[in-house]
Amino acid sequence: MNKNIILCGVGGQGTILASRLIASAAMAADIPIKTAETIGMAQRGGSVMSHLRLGEGAGAPLVAKGEADLIIGFEPGETVRMMPYLKKGGAVVVSKRPVMPVSAMIGQSSYDAEAMLQYLRDNVEHLTIVDADKAAEELGSARTLNVVLLGAAVRSGELGLTEEDLEGAVRERVPAKFLELNRRALAWAGTQERR
Repeated sequence: MNKNIILCGVGGQGTILASRLIASAAMAADIPIKTAETIGMAQRGGSVMSHLRLGEGAGAPLVAKGEADLIIGFEPGETVRMMPYLKKGGAVVVSKRPVMPVSAMIGQSSYDAEAMLQYLRDNVEHLTIVDADKAAEELGSARTLNVVLLGAAVRSGELGLTEEDLEGAVRERVPAKFLELNRRALAWAGTQERR
């Protein structure tokens, strides 16, 4: 099994922890993995992107444009920005909750999350849109978005890992007091748009 995966979002959304959970789960399953991370200038609010290459023969950790089997997008705008990396027939799992960039907040540019989601609907054959607000409401925490998206990626069939694989990584990497919340987040399969 070879999988090229990109996770993207903005600082503070848990993108890096999600990539580390995937890496831990892959290592525990004896799947070779290479990773690389790019973190924007701002710790919170800057662009964050993680490349993960699972399987034999991955010479470099970076996923080339047009080679990603799966993009897990924590934010619609960042997901659209990563679309050149998605291969033909690839899959996208994306949160529909926008995080408005600073430039839009101060009026230097516009931001239309629904237009970005529509672009994904029009251009991605295998798309899962996760209602992050509904997940936060039902789970009682917005801080589980990263694990909710990982669960949706497992159920998409494109991650190459099982829910049990990821649950083991959650047990290993998440503090005990947050373990049950994150286990429920991984299993959450609430409001989603799939095709």
